[in-house]
Amino acid sequence: MIQTINDFQRVFFIGVAGTGMSAIAQYLKGIGKEVAGSDRYFKPGENNETRTRLEAEGILCFEQDGSGILPTTDLVVVSTAVEDTVAEVIKAKSLDIPIIRRSELLAIIAKSKKTIAVGGTSGKSTTSAMLFDILQYAGLEPSIISGAGLVSIIREGKIGNAKVGKGDWLVIEADESDGSIVQYYPSIGLLLNVDKDHKEIESLLDIFATFKRNSELFVVNQSHPLAAPLSKDLSLDFSWDAERTAGYMARDFKQEGLSISFTINNTPFQLKLVGRHNMENALAAATVAAHVGVDLTKAAEALEQYEGIYRRNQVLGQKNGVWLMDDYAHNPAKCAASIRSCQPLADKVVAWFQPHGYGPTRFLRADFVKEIAEALRPQDEIWMSEIFYAGGTATKDITANDLINDIRQLGKAAFFVENRNDFVHTVRSHLTENTVLLLMGARDPSLEYFAQQVWNEL
Repeated sequence: MIQTINDFQRVFFIGVAGTGMSAIAQYLKGIGKEVAGSDRYFKPGENNETRTRLEAEGILCFEQDGSGILPTTDLVVVSTAVEDTVAEVIKAKSLDIPIIRRSELLAIIAKSKKTIAVGGTSGKSTTSAMLFDILQYAGLEPSIISGAGLVSIIREGKIGNAKVGKGDWLVIEADESDGSIVQYYPSIGLLLNVDKDHKEIESLLDIFATFKRNSELFVVNQSHPLAAPLSKDLSLDFSWDAERTAGYMARDFKQEGLSISFTINNTPFQLKLVGRHNMENALAAATVAAHVGVDLTKAAEALEQYEGIYRRNQVLGQKNGVWLMDDYAHNPAKCAASIRSCQPLADKVVAWFQPHGYGPTRFLRADFVKEIAEALRPQDEIWMSEIFYAGGTATKDITANDLINDIRQLGKAAFFVENRNDFVHTVRSHLTENTVLLLMGARDPSLEYFAQQVWNEL
């Protein structure tokens, strides 16, 4: 029975190329474990950047054929996407090797450190990265296990979603989508927001209520109406809404070009980012850092140097008068926030979105239509390509074009281009000299290459 970080030494990850899995794999390697893994994206003779970077860390990588699991393997870790028919699962069972889910292992790791768990339906990766940067700048040498690559860590030649520090604090993202957030008992729990995403609101509120009970100290976004009632202590919380006061208040928000400025309790902050939602993320990070003992002035100095995270409002550049932005936005609230964050930059925003999964798209259809339509100005446009399908069993009774037709019926400029490879050619005549072209989507590993393809074709 694996109950603590000391109960195993040799661990194998099935699906190790996934963002969440690779982060834990790197963390465990960094604290001295023997780590190996396989992935369906690892093919003989094919270059895979994630594999290359994992191997550079000393993590052994295998094709998904069972060859990497040995009788000496102490523990096998699976992601939610891994089915019982996978060769490694069959082999692990035949050898009586314990098999646990990624979330269970992260909960075990969290027990071994003073953990800050960042929860909420939007902004977890960005807030985690900001908080990590603040704690690191303050000399606390934190560790992080994240859902996205920090640019500052990527520049070291790493994947960027994990780092082991010598200090006591560990920053993790606590995922509500699979309910695993209830497994964590953090020193500090942070709740950013509650929006319909993978689950209905009632279910999410139950999950976050358990998260609250499990947290020694609980910090809540008072400016979010569904999160606010879960507060333990207003003096610990944060808000940007003057009508919803809290211990840490953000005011005086301004966006000029590609930077934002604001104050927190009269301390000035300036970041090279766009969007009010990034002020909210910075406010959350600075608030938690203050509870750890880092003053707001130090937090502001750290965030002035913040370099961002991969595919989160990432600016690829300006070409032929068009700014190209790439973003991981994938639920209704995130898509709307991403569109709004681009509007101060140009007269027109042309947003492209690739929904992921037939079930999630069906579940969120009305919300996508409402949120995106409300975010679009009369001159803005939304484009979509067909739903990303990762395999498995799915009822394909919805198309991205259904969402486009719904948005068009609300009087907004909405367009469907089934194959995303045809997008740039089709959209070119819609791009004026003062336009932001915003790409949005998640879960599809090839989207990072799609952004580069669009840039090349502009």
